[in-house]
Amino acid sequence: MSASGGTKAIVAALGANLAIAASKFVAFLFSGSSSMLAEAVHSLADSGNQALLLVGGKKAQREATSQHPFGYGRERYIYAFLVSIVLFSVGGMFALYEGYEKIKHPHELEHWYWPVGVLVFAIIAEGFSFRTAIKESNTLRGKQSWTEFIRRAKAPELPVVLLEDFGALIGLVLALGGVGLALLTGDGVWDGVGTLCIGVLLILIALVLAAETKSLLLGESAGPEAVQKIEAATVDGDTVTRIIHMRTLHLGPEELLVAAKIAVRHDETAAEVAAAIDAAEARIREAVPIARVIYLEPDIYSAAEAAKGPDREATPGGPATGHH
Repeated sequence: MSASGGTKAIVAALGANLAIAASKFVAFLFSGSSSMLAEAVHSLADSGNQALLLVGGKKAQREATSQHPFGYGRERYIYAFLVSIVLFSVGGMFALYEGYEKIKHPHELEHWYWPVGVLVFAIIAEGFSFRTAIKESNTLRGKQSWTEFIRRAKAPELPVVLLEDFGALIGLVLALGGVGLALLTGDGVWDGVGTLCIGVLLILIALVLAAETKSLLLGESAGPEAVQKIEAATVDGDTVTRIIHMRTLHLGPEELLVAAKIAVRHDETAAEVAAAIDAAEARIREAVPIARVIYLEPDIYSAAEAAKGPDREATPGGPATGHH
């Protein structure tokens, strides 16, 4: 997933949300609409979220250290998880509270043209941001459905912006519906109902984001296509005859760790095995450029030992030793 594509979508969303948040606060001050206040806080929270994603992307670029030998790529996952927390607490819970208060103490909307005008402007601006996120995502999505793309993406920025923008557009429609019904009926309760719906929507989106980023934080393997390329590149049919076991792990969106036990011929010399491993590493990096950390352990293939699995298998000749 392109970091530049994600950054472009984030910047577009940040600019749109800052402008929208300012306009919504002005509309709330003139109309007293709780839907407008909830939406203003929602846009402000979204702006903070996009700032968090930018900070996470910047921190992830730091060089590896002795304390963090695999680098800081997972900073992007951590900040994406923080986004879900902010969206849940600041956006969703505030909207639920404000909606409850408005239903309990309804009052008639004043200067109705302010919230209606701002909501129309906000829908246009959010639509522009959403269009940018869709355009950037389509270059990476391939044949995946949108659900598959959000669930399988290893870089969190575009899925986060997509869900935020999608939720914002639905929230704006809910706010417009609440304001419209309050004006038609003269009952401010509908404004509170719209605000409650916005709160429920934001909490649902926050829970989806939290679940997906939690999976990334725990550590996800490479996708099926990348695994197939790595397997094909590892075996040369000469010295390396097969892969006994292999595991992959994303250290960050654009950095992959590959650890495999490979079968070599029993009559090869140590020098020949070392040369074969170096060649296999070069082939893997050419096939999957993000495979930057590779550990290949040579062994003599035994069907009985391989069947036990990588965690229970006994290594002939003593402790396992890797080659990098």
